[in-house]
Amino acid sequence: MTRVGVVGAGLMGTIHARLLASEVPGARLVAVADPDRAAAERLEAPATYEDGFELIAADDVDAVVVASPVFTHEPFVLACIAAGKPVLCEKPLTATPEAAWRIVEAERAGGSHLVSVGFMRRFDPGYVELKARLDAGAIGRPLLVHCAHRNPFVHAFFDSAMIITDSAVHEADILRWLLGEEISSVDVRCPRASARAREGLQDPQLILLQMASGVLADVEAFVSAGYGYDIRCEIVGEDGTLALPVDVSTGFEQRFAAAYGHELRAWIAGEAVAGAADGFAAAAVCAAGVESLRSGGEVPVRIG
Repeated sequence: MTRVGVVGAGLMGTIHARLLASEVPGARLVAVADPDRAAAERLEAPATYEDGFELIAADDVDAVVVASPVFTHEPFVLACIAAGKPVLCEKPLTATPEAAWRIVEAERAGGSHLVSVGFMRRFDPGYVELKARLDAGAIGRPLLVHCAHRNPFVHAFFDSAMIITDSAVHEADILRWLLGEEISSVDVRCPRASARAREGLQDPQLILLQMASGVLADVEAFVSAGYGYDIRCEIVGEDGTLALPVDVSTGFEQRFAAAYGHELRAWIAGEAVAGAADGFAAAAVCAAGVESLRSGGEVPVRIG
């Protein structure tokens, strides 16, 4: 039985803690840490902490889920590596590629795979079937990918760059996973802003991603869509097309409920989950996207 501690008692920490407590064979939720001690206590773990580092160091914690704010990810993940404890860190791994690379280097120096990143879409049944059919040659050689990432609304602290770093980061990872190759450049185009968008928020955005093989992908990132949470993906090949079924939900928690459970079960079982290098690659793509948003031109992805 793997004894798991969760750092962060917000929405994502709550999702993980409840799944670990009831739906993940081989796992036992033993601790939750959050500066808001009352929030941690609401998750009813045997132990609660205000300090995430104290949880990571606890002798009765075998593995850690990091679901705290992004700026805390690097120090918490590095602490897990130093303690020799497996860690599943929510996306994005870090706010910058430089910070993500420090995690990659720390893990490599330790000589063991400890870091996983919460790109749960890799475990969504729709995406799993899409990849299986693509890999089986159902549509021949892929040429284009059309994606949409629509939220009904976002929090007031969301800025234009976060549409890329906190929303489209999922597409940065899933495109690499689906096609089995890197993204070489990003070009962000902005139409007129939606009337629903908060003043100053450039929403929607059209993100053009050039893959290493020449496949071109576009991502419509629209976080003030109003009508629902709507994730779409269509792959156009030489011999046909493949697409996710349309599934409009009230939010990501409902749309990807199955994926979160599958991801945690795979992590506890020691199966393949996105790793630190994947977190770094996604951060590099997002950094290029933010630079393109600000400069108005195509920007190469720097992963070397």
